[in-house]
Amino acid sequence: MSACHTPRGRTPRRRTAALAAAAAAGMLLLTACGGGETSKGSGNTGFVAGDGGIDRAAKGDRQKAPDLSGETVDGGRAALADYRGEVVVVNVWGSWCAPCRAEMPHLVKVANDTRDEGVRFLGINTRDPNITPARKFEEEFEVPYPSLYDPVGKLMLRFPKGSLNPKAIPSTLVVDREGKIAARALKPLGEDELREMIEPLIAEK
Repeated sequence: MSACHTPRGRTPRRRTAALAAAAAAGMLLLTACGGGETSKGSGNTGFVAGDGGIDRAAKGDRQKAPDLSGETVDGGRAALADYRGEVVVVNVWGSWCAPCRAEMPHLVKVANDTRDEGVRFLGINTRDPNITPARKFEEEFEVPYPSLYDPVGKLMLRFPKGSLNPKAIPSTLVVDREGKIAARALKPLGEDELREMIEPLIAEK
């Protein structure tokens, strides 16, 4: 059993298309709060599982990140495409998730430290049916970057199968300057681990 559990609601007898999508997202995010398994690499996937639960893809094997856009927790709008040409760290989190709380100070510090190096951060808040706790979470940790509000996990379904996609909460992906997924962690990260994911992409030309 994982350390945290996603909030659950009642399922009506008749399922609409929207509820079916939500159920699919729930299955995708079943391995929540640091309990997810890291996928093993193969010749078909184009990525390999690294030490410490961080997967990486070589430059020629990376898949394009999906369209991630919409309303943010603070009421604005954001899109991954807005950061094309920069290295982007995408972090999936929930206000109810203890490992997310544990790693957030590290994300905030690295986001502030690497901004002048062309690194941008974009959060995805998920499984928070009420936006108020998510806003309080951002205020508490003084999160300096926007997070897309995705209460039922629809954005998770946009990632192509076999890619470095987020399968747990928290998950952290790093997208290269060409908009392709270069690295993924399915666990809470410390500052050093996060920097190790980012620095090779900063150095890429």
